Amino acid sequence: MLRLIAVLLLIPLLDVLLLGVVAVPLLGWEVTIVLVVLTALLGMLLVRFEGRRTLAKIQRSLVRGEPPTDELVDGALLIAAGAFFLTPGLVTDAIALLIALPPTRMPIRWAVKKWVLVPIADNKTGGFASGGVYIGGFPDEDGQAGPGGQAGPRGPGPGGAVRPGTNQSVEDESDGFDRDHATDIDYEERE
Repeated sequence: MLRLIAVLLLIPLLDVLLLGVVAVPLLGWEVTIVLVVLTALLGMLLVRFEGRRTLAKIQRSLVRGEPPTDELVDGALLIAAGAFFLTPGLVTDAIALLIALPPTRMPIRWAVKKWVLVPIADNKTGGFASGGVYIGGFPDEDGQAGPGGQAGPRGPGPGGAVRPGTNQSVEDESDGFDRDHATDIDYEERE
C-alpha cells in the first residue's frame, strides 16, 4: 500500500518537473498549455470511443451468456485513463494513453487481474473464486486428512458426523431429541 501511495505521489512530481523544467523553457508556456489541453481533449475522445466499444463487447458477451470479466476490467481501466487524461500534465497523459490503447491495455489488464483482482477475490471467498480450495479430504480427529482423503473415525462421512462447533458425535447423543426435524426455536430451547 505504501508503494502505491509513493507512486501516486511521484506521478504529479514528475509532471511538475517535466512541465516546469523541460516543456516551458523548451516550448514556451503558451505552447505547453495548448499541448496539455490538446492531449486532454484528444485523450477524452479516445476514452469515449474505447468505452463505447467496450460497452458493445459487454453486451455481446451477455447475449452469448458468458461473463464479461475482461470487458469489465477494461471499463475500469478506461475510467482510470479518463481520470489521468483530465489531470493536467504530460506524464499522466502518457500513462493514460498506455491504458486507453487496446494493444497496451491487454498486458495491463492481465497484470491487474493477476496481482489485484484474483488475490482480493481469493481473500474474500477463501479460494473459491479461483479454485484454490482444499481438496485433500475430510480431516480426522488430529486435523490430518484420513487415508485416501476419507473421513476419520469422527469426521463427516463413513466414520460418523460431528455436530458443528463441538467435538460431540451425533451418534453419541442419546437424549431422544430428533434434531433432523426440529426447528431452530426447538433446538435453542432444548439446549
